[in-house]
Amino acid sequence: MARGPLTLLGVPIDSVGIVGGTELGPAALRELLGADGFEDAGDTRQQIHGLERDPRNGWLAFDDVLAMTVEVRERVAELTAEGKVPVILGGCCTLMPAALAGARDSLGSVGLAYFDGHLDLFTGQTSPTGEGADFPVAAALGIAPDELLETIGETPLVDPANVALIGARDQEELDLIAPLPDGLGIGRIEYRDDLRHADLTHVGESVEAELTSGASKFWLHLDVDILDSDAFPATDYLMPDGLSMAELRSLFAPLASSPALAGVDITCFNPEKDDDGKCGKALAEMMRSTLEV
Repeated sequence: MARGPLTLLGVPIDSVGIVGGTELGPAALRELLGADGFEDAGDTRQQIHGLERDPRNGWLAFDDVLAMTVEVRERVAELTAEGKVPVILGGCCTLMPAALAGARDSLGSVGLAYFDGHLDLFTGQTSPTGEGADFPVAAALGIAPDELLETIGETPLVDPANVALIGARDQEELDLIAPLPDGLGIGRIEYRDDLRHADLTHVGESVEAELTSGASKFWLHLDVDILDSDAFPATDYLMPDGLSMAELRSLFAPLASSPALAGVDITCFNPEKDDDGKCGKALAEMMRSTLEV
């Protein structure tokens, strides 16, 4: 099964609601990646600005989130319908449900490999901040305000059995604030501690095999906060004890290079915190090598 052309799509958003931060990620990453090996679909236009939480549902800048979701869903659906593989340059994780919805619109059922330092299963009532980046997995599973669920279409967006959550290290915080609901049915969760002494290439290969046995294609999500904060400080949610870039490469490569890849999003890179440029350069090199560009 041949893979379609890798196509860059920038989504310059930051769910903190103010100008700057991860909004600047797409332009910085695009420059670092270079044009060789990629088509380029430009950037989406809708941003997320505003510091008020919606009194009905607790989401920050909720109307902007809805408008962004419509735009990203449409763009991803167009690209995947043309046989292209979107490489979304974020931006923050708030874009993921829209991207997954767009892929499903044109490809049918898809799985989800979610590489992230957080489980992203908060709701508007349990999130300390109300930022859309707290909610992507919950929204994909159908746990979100009705207006958002209507915007992304029939939910769950993905069969929970075809979801793999990789690298989270916030489970203790989540247990204190908002324990995971019973019966989510998520197919696989590999916490950071589970990966500490594992053969990471084998883990990546087994996740790819499981997802492709349950669906013909899968969407791949990466939040760079999966990385250790000392090794990669250019993100807004700094946490110690994450993966090294070498560990991430081993885990990520079997999925990023898979012919079953429907698309990928790279999120939460904040170039304003990359004073010497080393983080962005390392991220771009990892992306090119694992996508086999």
